Amino acid sequence: MSTTILGIESSCDDTSAAVIRDGILLSNVIASQSVHEEYGGVVPELASRAHQQNIVPVVDTALKRAGISASDLNAIAFTRGPGLLGSLLVGTSFAKGMSLGLRIPIVDVNHLHGHVLSHFIRRKPDDIVPEYPFLCLLISGGNSQIILVKNYNDMEILGRTIDDAAGEAFDKCAKIMGLPYPGGPHIDRHAANGDPLKFKFAKPHIAGFDYSFSGLKTSFLYTLRDNVAIDPDFIAKNIDDLAASLQRTIIEILIDKLDKAVKATGVKTIAIGGGVSANSGIRAAIAEYCERRHLKAFIPERVFTTDNAAMVAIAGYFKYLDQQFCPYDAAPFARVGV
Repeated sequence: MSTTILGIESSCDDTSAAVIRDGILLSNVIASQSVHEEYGGVVPELASRAHQQNIVPVVDTALKRAGISASDLNAIAFTRGPGLLGSLLVGTSFAKGMSLGLRIPIVDVNHLHGHVLSHFIRRKPDDIVPEYPFLCLLISGGNSQIILVKNYNDMEILGRTIDDAAGEAFDKCAKIMGLPYPGGPHIDRHAANGDPLKFKFAKPHIAGFDYSFSGLKTSFLYTLRDNVAIDPDFIAKNIDDLAASLQRTIIEILIDKLDKAVKATGVKTIAIGGGVSANSGIRAAIAEYCERRHLKAFIPERVFTTDNAAMVAIAGYFKYLDQQFCPYDAAPFARVGV
């Protein structure tokens, strides 16, 4: 008998619903929120209100695209955290209500686990997925982590950021340059036309596998200064080279720690995940690094790098098979590690 899971993701500013049957993706619908662009970042109250408007049509569309009805579902998986509490409450409450109405269990999913397990989303039965153990470089706006993945429910954080994450470094530097939010994609676009060796920015010297990106942001800021003020003409003339040099520096920081983890663990499989793993330079650099070190690389489709319900559904599928259901009094949480 087949197992069909509805996944619901509402941790930040994307409302998403997906359907997975026996590990195969049937649908994945994402409604993004453009309302935050003029504020230069996500406004929590606006995000939660948009989730309330989007969640019913998004879930309905996901079911229709999957070609099923709600009565065909075996369980509902939802993101319990980490994320914005108001946004999480919308998804959590909807999942609980739908579960009660259908009399099927709910499964809570750690958002970060979803990013790691996104590599197990299959579009067809013979799609290749990672074998355990593998190392996952999880990079997003709020997280930069190196995770040793021993099983779907057994993950060890080897290193993490002690301040800014890689995504924050991209976004903050983009804001300094006057680029729109979110800044990461704009940096990526400009970097494609720039000289990555034109500028040299400071790199942190942090022991172990931990990351730090706040010093890079400061170094970047001082490069743009003319005495005490940022020079807009300098930015305009050098924007492509600045973006390319910034991207190169972040890539070097990421891969340096990853290489240390590879040598320490002896793991032969590398995966990347999180919103920043959509960056073209990072994807190419990871592929090149793995080829050079004779490692197996898993680089997700871009649609599975951002917040999406397909990763929630696959994580929920694994938990459902182990009968790991969520009680109805479970509350969402804003912060936690893997």
